[in-house]
Amino acid sequence: MLAMDQGVVEEWLSEFKTLPDSAISSYAASLKDKAALVPALYKVIRENYSDLLEPVCHQLFEFYRSSQPQLQRFVLQFLPELLWSLLSVSAARDPHTSGCIEALLLGIYNLEIVDKDGQSKILSFTVPSLSKPSVYHEPSAIGSIALTEGALANHGLSRVVYSGPHLQRENFTAQNRFEVLTFLLLCYNAALSYMTPTSLQSLCQLSSRVCICGYPRQQMRRYKGINTRMTVTSDFLVQLITGIHYALCNGEVEMGSKALDDVLYRAQLELFPEPLLVGNAIKSTLHGAALKSNNKEGARSIQVEITPTSSRISRNAVTSLSIRGHRWKRHAQSPDEVSGDSEAALGGAAIPEINVTGVSGERMPNGDSMRPRPDGRAQPDCDTVGGAAEVSMDARCHDSSTRGQEVRRQKSVRRMVENEGSGSASTGRSQY
Repeated sequence: MLAMDQGVVEEWLSEFKTLPDSAISSYAASLKDKAALVPALYKVIRENYSDLLEPVCHQLFEFYRSSQPQLQRFVLQFLPELLWSLLSVSAARDPHTSGCIEALLLGIYNLEIVDKDGQSKILSFTVPSLSKPSVYHEPSAIGSIALTEGALANHGLSRVVYSGPHLQRENFTAQNRFEVLTFLLLCYNAALSYMTPTSLQSLCQLSSRVCICGYPRQQMRRYKGINTRMTVTSDFLVQLITGIHYALCNGEVEMGSKALDDVLYRAQLELFPEPLLVGNAIKSTLHGAALKSNNKEGARSIQVEITPTSSRISRNAVTSLSIRGHRWKRHAQSPDEVSGDSEAALGGAAIPEINVTGVSGERMPNGDSMRPRPDGRAQPDCDTVGGAAEVSMDARCHDSSTRGQEVRRQKSVRRMVENEGSGSASTGRSQY
């Protein structure tokens, strides 16, 4: 550690001790102007054997206990680095160098699990319902939901998940370590919008190191730190993914993508369903999304697409009016269109064309075509089935009637020629 950085930290330690209680709020607002202080504190935390580590941890705990939101956020930005220092020392089995860090983390945990009156907090989370709109969906875009008895009974009801009360911890053990660390990450994620880019980078580094240490991927990442595998829990990975998602959407695209891949890699090895579900869902939504990789100073937010609230009716909706319109269109089609539609419906099979207009004669009330007989009476072209068919669909019946009519016409012409030649005008001889 450089002497300049050490001097900045020592000045910061002595300055806060001389402040009166009335000047704490103004001092908290002026911390963001001290550009050299935050990098110097990161160096102290990373050096486990530094003489300034213990007074720095004590000062950070005094900041968090002051109940000033700005001072608490100042402490939370160092939380990923503090977690990594604790986990790396625990993996190296050298607990004597992390006593002050353990005390700081346990102090923050014990302060967060109780309210101002000292009562245990019970955190509540409302599960979104598909029947109510949110920033992620609109009920009208999903479609109609069947109104069953169960749906009506659950309509308007919100499912609330409770967390707590949490037990106070006096020291870290193998059983409660990740329970405390998961809760601390939950507090960190609640203040993500106030975190600096350096803190988000530290979170991504923490996620990658915890998930790949001791596994073959460590050689791919070229990390030469500890080689001991660290035990993780499913809830701890889910909280890491939550912070990584925010970092991905707010400038840390490269580091966030590597961290997300490393967490999913570890979740696959451990067969954790919750991190796999959340991580793959986030990874699928980021494909093709415009991430603000070059805009680290702009508004910090997670981009989501909001469905328009205007109701939309499908043009292909089947209604009684559309069915009637479809029938009218079918009746208005020409015979060629009807023939083409029928041929397509029958798989391309050829259907003999019937020319209804080519049949001479009157039309009977039941739809049969009439033609004159030689004796002056009219008879139908062909027999009808049950007397209900409008036009016979048998092409052979139509062809035979046409040939018979032509033969009778030729015979009548021949008889007229014979009568003129013999000089007889009697019609009695015209028998055949």
